[in-house]
Amino acid sequence: MERSTSPLRTNPIKGELRGHLYRMLEQAMACAGIGTRQCDPFEDRGDGVLALIHPSDHVPKTYLLSRFIPELSRLLVEYNLGLPPDEWPRRGLRLRAVVHAGEIHHDRHGYFGEAIDVACRLLDARPVKKALQGVTAPLVLVVSKEIFETVVKHEYDGISMATYQPDVRLHVAGQRRQGWLHIPTEAMELRACEPLASARALRRFSPEADHSAA
Repeated sequence: MERSTSPLRTNPIKGELRGHLYRMLEQAMACAGIGTRQCDPFEDRGDGVLALIHPSDHVPKTYLLSRFIPELSRLLVEYNLGLPPDEWPRRGLRLRAVVHAGEIHHDRHGYFGEAIDVACRLLDARPVKKALQGVTAPLVLVVSKEIFETVVKHEYDGISMATYQPDVRLHVAGQRRQGWLHIPTEAMELRACEPLASARALRRFSPEADHSAA
């Protein structure tokens, strides 16, 4: 969440924004056919959320990019446009998001693993923060090499590879990692999404039902 530590954002306002964020996440996930059976309970990160989606034919990775992210962006645009101009500094809501896939571990303290390390480092990379600062769009997405190579470059379900730029480079766990930046710009033109509730619906609309999200 951008500017989460701003002195204008009192604790009650932070509580409001967290409520809006969780509502939008749940609505955007329903748009992509992601329910409680396909996703672990959200892990709260204070000014962010970790959502772990199970690898399943019911939830192809394609839909995270072609339905979830556009719907989340649309909801953010709708919310921000509804604010009085003088409330923008306190209640405006803009996000950085990351999509990655990999193995996740869990113990009584929570989730951990290299895949989470990679996702968090990509999300917090300087180019991603600068990208959000430099646009009026309410959301900037970064995807990992794994997501780019298995989903984006094949342009499944109307995804445009040309809208993803390889502008993020960093080292994690001794390896050089690359991320691709994407700024949804069509949110103002999108209508509310009709939630997908079944694997049948996913297969009917997706050319890559063998893909899964993690």
